Amino acid sequence: MGILQARVASSRLPGKVLSDILGKPMLARQIERLRRAGSLGDLVVATSAEPGDDALEAICREIGIPCFRGSLDDVLGRFYHCALPYWPEHVVRLTGDCPLADPAIIDQVVQFHLGGSYDYTSNVHPPSWPDGMDVEVMRFKCLAEAHESATLALEREHVTPFIFARPERYRLGNLSNEVDLSGHRLTVDEAEDLAKVRRIYECLYPSDPEFSLEDVMELLKKDRALMNLNAHIGRNEGLHSTNL
Repeated sequence: MGILQARVASSRLPGKVLSDILGKPMLARQIERLRRAGSLGDLVVATSAEPGDDALEAICREIGIPCFRGSLDDVLGRFYHCALPYWPEHVVRLTGDCPLADPAIIDQVVQFHLGGSYDYTSNVHPPSWPDGMDVEVMRFKCLAEAHESATLALEREHVTPFIFARPERYRLGNLSNEVDLSGHRLTVDEAEDLAKVRRIYECLYPSDPEFSLEDVMELLKKDRALMNLNAHIGRNEGLHSTNL
């Protein structure tokens, strides 16, 4: 199953998941892309129980996506309890600040995870894909162990540090891209990020709603100003979800 973490509050760009992209909230645009990933099965949005996230639940209801609401600060607990009713063998973790997520990359990471019989697999340790293409896959039993055992604030505020910081305990995998594109930024944390994503959608979506990462990179090669719009913002290697 896939779990998409999202909430309205954000330390750097409040309300970003509700931001308009071609007439729809950013969250809805991302879900539109995620639904094309054949490996996800059930897809659930995990948000907080805070009143400010009522708007996210409303969006999910409107587009027909289950929405789980849990702890604001214990994100690991929220994620675990979201997955628990489904009792999946594997869980794919995604975050709601990646509206350009490519379903083909998600499927590649999942296939790599299953093919290698890994406990945890990502494409960010180390990163070689653009920031915003982050995918993490874990066995549910490992998620359950993390929920039961994690005590550090970092391990509760994020979902996966307890697992990937223990290579002696878990079999870890990482899918690397053939070309290192980790210097490119396609996530949304700042106003410049949002402006860039909106422009990409304006250029690509009308002619091909299923545009790929390859299409995005071709566009950026032709428009250097757009490529560099948010180049000054540093990457956080997949741990940019404290406020999700």
